[in-house]
Amino acid sequence: MSRYYIGIDTSNYTTSCALFDAERGEFLSNVKRLLHVEHGGRGLRQSDAVFAHVKNLPDVTAEALAGLEPEFLRAVGVSVSPRDADGSYMPCFLAGEAAASTLASGVKKPLMKFSHQAGHIMAALWSSGSPDLLSREFIAFHVSGGTTEMLLVEPEIGGRGDGSFGVRLGITRLGGTLDLNAGQAIDRAGVMMGLDFPCGAELERMALEGIREGVRFERTGVSVKGCGCNLSGLENKVAAMLKNGSDPRAAAMYTLDFVGRTLIKLTDNALEEMTTKGHKKVPVLYAGGVMSCSIIKDMIKRRGYDSRFAEPKFSSDNAAGTALLAATGTEGTGFWQR
Repeated sequence: MSRYYIGIDTSNYTTSCALFDAERGEFLSNVKRLLHVEHGGRGLRQSDAVFAHVKNLPDVTAEALAGLEPEFLRAVGVSVSPRDADGSYMPCFLAGEAAASTLASGVKKPLMKFSHQAGHIMAALWSSGSPDLLSREFIAFHVSGGTTEMLLVEPEIGGRGDGSFGVRLGITRLGGTLDLNAGQAIDRAGVMMGLDFPCGAELERMALEGIREGVRFERTGVSVKGCGCNLSGLENKVAAMLKNGSDPRAAAMYTLDFVGRTLIKLTDNALEEMTTKGHKKVPVLYAGGVMSCSIIKDMIKRRGYDSRFAEPKFSSDNAAGTALLAATGTEGTGFWQR
């Protein structure tokens, strides 16, 4: 008998809805629709994002929930804030919360509220096949256009004494960017090259072409101190490269290489800090849209960490992690043993 969980997420640039069946341990849908940004634009105002989500949600939810048998629905999960932190707020999440609340009330099922960041981590855990991390501490990188953070995650999942379960990821910020987010830096570099926003996928395509064609670029040092980093210098360097007539493919290669080396240095420093505190062989999970980049992922894999990566479709903004949070909070972790 199916046990369905719905996830809804309305982030800065994507309207998402997912349907998960805990009985089969699989997603029936994971529908995502990017919000449109005019050519040359570097993002959306929150009011425009909310309006776009309101327009997208009927079609996105209809497509995602086409296979739903309402009598087997257990709960509705929704992202209501960017991060698990006091005061974390972004208006775009109100659109998803309103839709999820209406849906849950209509079918008289529980509405479970989570952060966008927790959803990213959960989706990465699932798609990387890492149920072992649900019972131990690990480091998680959330690297996207809206966030570049390094987190200590200490999951708390267990019974409440009334037959139900609860889920809390126990997220503590270890460090991250001190200025631009990695996805912001990548998008700004891409827009300077004439790419449409968001630019990550096309920028990676250009960089891969440059690698195949033997295009060369000059590396510069990254700006990392302890568990903090600065990425604004990347934007300035790319602007100078393009002004001086560099091959745009070289600029694309430089951009992704710079971000990759920054993440590696942050990882090295975080693991060293954990070791000094007596925590050895700590796994590292990489989540967020930037981590769908194969170039950056391969750079990190070569370092030999106990590293885990989400599949690309679970790296970029999605509602799959939110559905998983609802399922885990309702049932525990039994269905994770696929």
